[in-house]
Amino acid sequence: MEEQHVQIEQALGNIQKLTDNIETVIRGKRKQIQFVLTALLAKGHILMEDNPGTGKTVMAKTLAKSISGEKAGAANFKRIQFTPDLLPMDLIGSHIFDDVKKEFVFKKGPLFCNLLLADEINRASPKVQSALLECMAENQITMGETTYPLEKLFFTIATQNPVEMEGTYPLPAAQLDRFYIKIYFGYVDEATELNIYKDYLGIQNNLNDIKQVLSMQEVLFLQNETEKVFIHEEIIRSVSNIVRATRQHPDIILGASTRSGITFLKCLKAFALVNGRTFVTEDDLSEITGAVLEHRLIFKNKEAKQKVLASILTKELDRLKKLNLTVGNNPIV
Repeated sequence: MEEQHVQIEQALGNIQKLTDNIETVIRGKRKQIQFVLTALLAKGHILMEDNPGTGKTVMAKTLAKSISGEKAGAANFKRIQFTPDLLPMDLIGSHIFDDVKKEFVFKKGPLFCNLLLADEINRASPKVQSALLECMAENQITMGETTYPLEKLFFTIATQNPVEMEGTYPLPAAQLDRFYIKIYFGYVDEATELNIYKDYLGIQNNLNDIKQVLSMQEVLFLQNETEKVFIHEEIIRSVSNIVRATRQHPDIILGASTRSGITFLKCLKAFALVNGRTFVTEDDLSEITGAVLEHRLIFKNKEAKQKVLASILTKELDRLKKLNLTVGNNPIV
């Protein structure tokens, strides 16, 4: 029991260390950083949408540089700039003829890495976007008759510009479903933005000289600890109720799948751990429902989507409050 307590304390300390390190570069974005780490610890992937210049790409670079790789240096980080002329083989790799061996050998593409930045993913065609489906869902890539496993730690941060912008393609539903979380990165507040302008050279130096605060093994350990986070049976029931309600709501054309519900549970556990707890609360449910579910649903009226999801969530939160749940002596509120 004491050993387990030490492991938990170590895990929480490492999460705080990683968060603090990222915040030396990414200012005023604590909530967004928490969502990125939630997706990482849940063994998922994250999609960040916003206008150019809000810090999405820098966020990915900072995270990658904060983790040391199995070899010397930072984690294996690859950046792919998605463009309309990109081909699936540009991501996966291709067979090339080896003059020495007199045979075709597979040359691995940039998807064989630890942390992938898929920059402006919705500027490439759906055919190219679909090249990510297998690797994001199953951590492997199939070429012909051969299946190649990816690294144990494989995390995709994809950025996209708003669909209304010129030269973008809406992501297919199957692709969106692979992202555990979708967030809007957003602009910082006025005071933070002013501080960034005053210290932009210092921030750039921080990015160039950022410390590797966690090893690859420590990140994998955090992912394993995430699975041990306690989630009350009634909160599991709430997840089920919310998922099923999205299928029955008159303003939702396509509701959430069972896989969405499993992803929801994984993200709840990870979000609790990122926030320094070993149990999930009602507040966790309130915080991440939109980020986990909204991009998986198709609404009749896009402008009203937040209101629709909020009404489903409110009903479930009211049910939980009446139950007065506790974990040990701690109320789940």
